[in-house]
Parts: sequence; C-alpha cells; structure tokens
Amino acid sequence: MKLNKFTKWAAMLGRWTATMVFCVLATTFVWQGAFLSNTQAIAAPHLIATSAGDKIEQAADDVRAGSKDLIRDVKGNVKKAAADNAAKVDRADDEGSFVERKAKEDKARVQSKAEKDAARTENVVDKSMDAVKSAVNKVENAFSK
Repeated sequence: MKLNKFTKWAAMLGRWTATMVFCVLATTFVWQGAFLSNTQAIAAPHLIATSAGDKIEQAADDVRAGSKDLIRDVKGNVKKAAADNAAKVDRADDEGSFVERKAKEDKARVQSKAEKDAARTENVVDKSMDAVKSAVNKVENAFSK
C-alpha cells in the first residue's frame, strides 16, 4: 500500500513526537543525575522532581498544542485542495458528466478521510502526552514518599 502525503506527514509527526518525548525524558534523567553530588538535593529530592516534573508537563502541553495546531492546518489544507480540484472540474465540465460526479465524490471522500486521519492523529498526540504526564507524576510520587 502506497502512503499518501497526509499519512506520510502523520507518520513523521508521530516519530517526531516520540523522539521529542524520549529526548525530554532523557534530559530529565540526566539532569536529575547531576544533582546527586549536591547534599541539599539528596535531602530534598521531591523538590527537584516536582520542579522538573512541572517543567516537563508544561513542555508536554506545549508540544500537544503545537502538534494539534499543525494537524488542524494540514487537515484544512487537504480539504481546501480537494474542494479546489472539484471546483476546477466543475468549471471545466458544464454538462454534469461522469468526470464531474467522480470529482465531487472524490472531494467528499478526501475531506472525510482528512477528518478521520486528523482526529486519529490528535488522539495519538493526546495519548502520548498523557503518558508523559503519567510517568512524570509517578516519578514525583516516588520521590515525595
């Protein structure tokens, strides 16, 4: 099955999001390790985990918002392109031929698929960011006990 531009973009966004989450978590763990030589940090690890957790959660919210904006922009562009193509065929063919009906059906199908793909991609982004927040909360809870 050959991927179209939107599915290639959605796959790229998923890989980018996963890479971003991995990098943020790796940076957090490395940063936490740098404080082990500080006796105040050893005495109060929950303060460090809480502040780092808040920053990671804020970063996750920023990534979520940016990703959703980008997804919605692409969805709008796909729908607009489908409508423009159908309008061009409609202007070129005044008799209501098979080609015109097919263009209108394709427009509806492309717009419907764009809606479904965008919704599915937004759900993946939500699940990824929720997983990050859950992991951060678990780390914070482990340090606060």
